[in-house]
Amino acid sequence: MNDRQQQILECLGRQGACTYHELAEKLQVSAMTIRRDADALAQQGAAIKTLGGMQRARVPAFMCEGALQARLDLNRAQKRAISLHALGLLTGQQTLFVDGSTTCWEFARALVKSSKGLRIVTNSALVAVELGKNRQNSVVCLGGDYDPDSMSFVGPASEDAAGKYFVDAAFFSTKGFLADEGTFESVAANFRIKQIIARQAKEVVLLVDHTKFGQRALCKVLDISQIHVVVTDDRAPSADLALLETRGRKVVVAATRQESPVAQGPVV
Repeated sequence: MNDRQQQILECLGRQGACTYHELAEKLQVSAMTIRRDADALAQQGAAIKTLGGMQRARVPAFMCEGALQARLDLNRAQKRAISLHALGLLTGQQTLFVDGSTTCWEFARALVKSSKGLRIVTNSALVAVELGKNRQNSVVCLGGDYDPDSMSFVGPASEDAAGKYFVDAAFFSTKGFLADEGTFESVAANFRIKQIIARQAKEVVLLVDHTKFGQRALCKVLDISQIHVVVTDDRAPSADLALLETRGRKVVVAATRQESPVAQGPVV
């Protein structure tokens, strides 16, 4: 193992996962050189190659994300309630970003039934297909490398496209959420798009069910200071909700046993 490969492992140790482009910039070498190092490290069992990058090896299973289709039915009632309450945050003909999580897929289904005049940007093929069922909204899907596990477009082309959009509100979910730190994900190729959009969004709305609280995944994605609104269900830890409010975050709690959500005010 050469010195550069050791530096790569040190980066992975700090961040959990990195893209080839990110490593190439940090180490001042070409992306092709990083890809060759990735091959060597993967053969040694020191790192795992992912779409558009690599992550550290021997990661605990709880820190990794499963295939999207296998997660669609998990906590479905909570996700539906959260999505219906999130609709109350919309004001007029806005431009939105909606990510490719299962919670945001539920949000997309809710948008199809009740919205019009929106311009919605996404990198998720699944979300784009769902949103396309309502012809009263316009849908922009970011292109790039297709990741079959998340059914989303990722990689440099998708990241470049994301950099061109400045949205009124970005709706994200997450693998793990710590109320005093922020959001965590396990796949580098997906979370870089969230970081880009979050920097350019007027408002960031996190749709997160109670099971995500207190969970840490491979890499930190958004700092708590970047999140303006948290929409969750009534089983979320009360101490965490209180902490969010003391930090100036708006908290919306969806009562999962109610048939219809309480009307919410607009994102401010």
